Amino acid sequence: MFNKVLIANRGEIALRVLRACKELGIPTVAVHSTADESAMHVRLADESVCIGPPPSRDSYLNIHQIVAACEITGADAVHPGYGFLSENAKFAEILEAHNITFIGPTAEHISVMGDKIEAKRTAAKLGIPVVPGSEGGVSDEGEAKKIAADIGYPVIIKATAGGGGRGMKVARSEDDLLVALQTARSEAGAAFGNDAVYIEKYLGQPRHIEIQVVGDGAGAGVHLGERDCSLQRRHQKVWEEANSPALNEKQRNEIGMICANAIAEMGYRGAGTIEFLYENGEFYFIEMNTRLQVEHPVTEAITGIDLVHEQLRVASGAGLSVTQDQITFEGHAIECRINAEDARTFVPSPGTITHYHTPGGLGVRVDSGVYAGYRIPPYYDSLIGKLIVHGRNRVECMMRLRRCLDEFVVDGIKSTLPLFQDLVQNPDIANGDYDIHWLEKYLANHAA
Repeated sequence: MFNKVLIANRGEIALRVLRACKELGIPTVAVHSTADESAMHVRLADESVCIGPPPSRDSYLNIHQIVAACEITGADAVHPGYGFLSENAKFAEILEAHNITFIGPTAEHISVMGDKIEAKRTAAKLGIPVVPGSEGGVSDEGEAKKIAADIGYPVIIKATAGGGGRGMKVARSEDDLLVALQTARSEAGAAFGNDAVYIEKYLGQPRHIEIQVVGDGAGAGVHLGERDCSLQRRHQKVWEEANSPALNEKQRNEIGMICANAIAEMGYRGAGTIEFLYENGEFYFIEMNTRLQVEHPVTEAITGIDLVHEQLRVASGAGLSVTQDQITFEGHAIECRINAEDARTFVPSPGTITHYHTPGGLGVRVDSGVYAGYRIPPYYDSLIGKLIVHGRNRVECMMRLRRCLDEFVVDGIKSTLPLFQDLVQNPDIANGDYDIHWLEKYLANHAA
């Protein structure tokens, strides 16, 4: 195992990684901006290093400062968490050049899966079902018209380097297509510095299903079931479940083994998530995230497997702790992302938390880095914490979640707790009857 791990992140995920390291007896280094000097992960780490002022580009995205912090403290490995540099191939390469282990996939796999077109090509070669669409980037209007006509309208235009819904436009007819193509390219260029886009068939009412995988980098890989992340706002996940209410055991095993075999063939190292749109019994690959996901705790709840422990084991060369036949799925788990935002307008609400009380009891977990008196800074994402609830079945899980949401107290700032208190009462949610468009329709119907 490692002598010392530097955690190149902040907030709840930095604290999550720190806890895993402590459980394995690994000393930790926290890095932080000047805005985060009082953060919980900084308080609890064995060492801490300030790496710059509040803006992310000057601190958490500053590769030079992070490498320098490794050299100062003697850290021989870096865990990137999620976001920031977690899917930055250059960062992984630089760390390896300094003999520092990147706790994640190889730079090559990050690069391949970071390019949406190359990721789709690779997935198809590995036997993963993909959405019908262009084989590569599309810039010519005539080519775009032909591809759209072949696969049938509506179509969706996506940025090859995209994420978070930016550079993504739907065209329902040829008249829409050219405007959508130009708008998507413009947005992609502004957001990612790369205006390349591609075209896919637009699915009308799909669910968002993702498969958690872990590979040892030497030809072994496992899947840990699926998560249903269909409740989204502006392509950002809000509520995640494991297992999905839409799948049966046969479907789960089939798509899971396709993904496990694919990462084994790739020689993939570490944790990753293969994401699909699911409609009418069919799976369509959309992307692979080469990192730990925000929603990983629901998978841990139903499998009993610590995914950060697995990341650390694999990166150190110790291999996976389980084989596929040792993985079982018990009960049902739901995660709600509690953000410092107005529950109706979703306007961020930074400020000082005056009172903070988290729910407890059997099957309840809260991943959060905040506390009473903590000030939510305005510079980063608005996540206060994640409420994860586990039950023997989905009905018990929903009842437990309802109780926990009523116990959760965050005073001094606005939060999205009222949204989840409403959702847990909704009959569609209770029945698991929703798709990726459900939440935005619900919010539009309940706008003030």
